Amino acid sequence: MRAFSRSGEPFIWLTGGALAVALLMVAGLVGLILWNGLGFFWPADVLRATLRDGTVLTGQVVDRERVPGREGEHRIKLKVGNRDLYGADFTWVDEAQIAERRYLLDVAVIERTEWGLLIGTIQAVREGDRTVAAGPEASRRELERRLPAAAALRREIRRIEADDIGDVNHAQEQARLALRRLELRGTTSGPEVEALRREMAALQARYDEHATQLAALRGRATATVVVQADGGKEKELPVAQVLDVYFPNAMGPGAKALHYAAGVWAFVSDDPRESNTEGGVFPAIFGTVMMVMIMSVLVTPLGVLAAFYLREYARQGTFVSLVRIAVNNLAGVPSIVFGVFGVGFFIYFVGGTIDQLFFPEALPTPTFGTGGILWASLTLAILTIPVVIVATEEGLAAIPGGTREASLALGATKLETTLRVVLPAVLPSVLTGLILAMARAAGEVAPLMLTGVVKLAPALPVDGHWPFLHLDRKFMHLGFHIYDVGFQSPNVDAARPMVFATTLLLLLIVVLMNLFAVSLRNRLRRRYATAAV
Repeated sequence: MRAFSRSGEPFIWLTGGALAVALLMVAGLVGLILWNGLGFFWPADVLRATLRDGTVLTGQVVDRERVPGREGEHRIKLKVGNRDLYGADFTWVDEAQIAERRYLLDVAVIERTEWGLLIGTIQAVREGDRTVAAGPEASRRELERRLPAAAALRREIRRIEADDIGDVNHAQEQARLALRRLELRGTTSGPEVEALRREMAALQARYDEHATQLAALRGRATATVVVQADGGKEKELPVAQVLDVYFPNAMGPGAKALHYAAGVWAFVSDDPRESNTEGGVFPAIFGTVMMVMIMSVLVTPLGVLAAFYLREYARQGTFVSLVRIAVNNLAGVPSIVFGVFGVGFFIYFVGGTIDQLFFPEALPTPTFGTGGILWASLTLAILTIPVVIVATEEGLAAIPGGTREASLALGATKLETTLRVVLPAVLPSVLTGLILAMARAAGEVAPLMLTGVVKLAPALPVDGHWPFLHLDRKFMHLGFHIYDVGFQSPNVDAARPMVFATTLLLLLIVVLMNLFAVSLRNRLRRRYATAAV
């Protein structure tokens, strides 16, 4: 037994077992996310359950569990929707209390712009006070005929609000800041001031024109649909608020698959609604990818330069050893500490100074002296720079010394050797560090909560206004979106599937970015055979 323990085989089996357990835990976590996230968009059948006391409940079965304290009995969780009618989206029903189960073909699931799903039977479609269709079948056809026009009307209203009125608001703000700038210089009258005031008057006239156009468009939305829910309650819903209507019990596998694909596309391309528990996550996807890209652009040169100095130029000694120890220790600092540093240094000091020097007309409203995507990216760059430094140094140490000596012997200078020989050979190691940095930055939330991420960003950091890339703007992030929906949502049950779907999307984005970086690293490895990583 002693000889067996001295041979090292127990430790091999121990490490192998630990690796197997870790892989199983990761696979179980990913499987749990896949199981709960992929089924979020599938149009589940709608059950109409009649209880023994005569109560009728209609909804989609989302969960089933044992009744606590009662052996052999189960209960189901129904998503009944109709939050504005009943006050809750979900209800638990004991299976022992269900007298009859039916799956009616005419039960509709209506997705609307607010108040979540509306589940019931369509009774009529009205135009003002006039009924244009009555009965489930005729009303369904009439509603489906009107949905494209309602969607086009919503898009036109959104275009006017975001583009036309947004452009006017931007121009008004620029004119106001120009007037304020002249006022700070002591100019309160004159040709420049009068020109700006005339411009603001013209802009106000344009704004009033667009507001009148919006009122006219909203006035056209007079069609309503009458839906009968459980208990005889009726809901008259404007057709303009109907995003989609479908009948799950009448849909085949092919129709459900098409609806599933449309739901996934809407999830990744639309804006969020209903406190982020409905709609899509496109702003969060955009903010996450953009923040990671900016962070990568910032951290790579800083980390590579630091590693080259420490390995290639600095005289090895106590000071360099202390710097390496500090870099290694920096990797273990809690991320929230970096967030506090980002607030104190980047936002209050650097951003406040920039506002004082370049944007005094906007004060006391801060421009760069508040959280934004630039400061969040810089904070994460400082957080992940130890990873890039260590990976680059390891790559530099693996390059044979004869490679440098051969370059110098051929007459190349130290700088030429570094740029044309050493740097290309160490690029795979740089990309290794960058991959690790990107993976960590994409999932960080705590520093972002302090340096620029918000629950709902009114505008993307990129638009059509100069300078087109607005690094001072706040942004949305998938990690914070998961935290917000999972722990700050007023409707936890409705938000839970969104948490898993968003988590799955975040994992997919990280994997795709890492696969791109890994493929680039492998190409560089094949090209520079001397690199050993």
